[in-house]
Amino acid sequence: MRYLSGKEEEEAKKYMHYTAELAKSARCERSKCGSIIVANDIIIGEGINSPAHNQENQRRCTHDKDSYHRKVTDKTCCIHAEQRAIMDALARNADKIIGSRLYFMRLDEEDKLTRAGNPYCTICSKMSLDVGIQEFVLWHEDGICVYDTDEYNLLSYQYSG
Repeated sequence: MRYLSGKEEEEAKKYMHYTAELAKSARCERSKCGSIIVANDIIIGEGINSPAHNQENQRRCTHDKDSYHRKVTDKTCCIHAEQRAIMDALARNADKIIGSRLYFMRLDEEDKLTRAGNPYCTICSKMSLDVGIQEFVLWHEDGICVYDTDEYNLLSYQYSG
């Protein structure tokens, strides 16, 4: 992982702010997340977290995550913003996804940017690896950090919450 600086950091901030604006339209009742995929300075995929198509009536956003069996690895009813961005990029720009960069942002209850914690989602990291996304970008307390997707995946498996 490496923290961005200078011109690269300023450009990443623009993408992060765009991702945060996108997250405002998320339909999850637990948290609002957005994700974009960028290749050659072009946004090739976008996503927000929300229930699966036609599944609004099957929400589990308010369920206690501890009530699920330990084998249930994704305890939300929503498709992750990263998953939606990947599906969008595959549908519209499949030829551009290899070597791309995925940006992720979460908002607080007042729709303000929140800083990311450690990588933890193995579902999104495995999906990103599978389609050829090269880097994951998170905005930490110390700045905007870029992870190689292999490293992001490894760190996600090591996460202990």
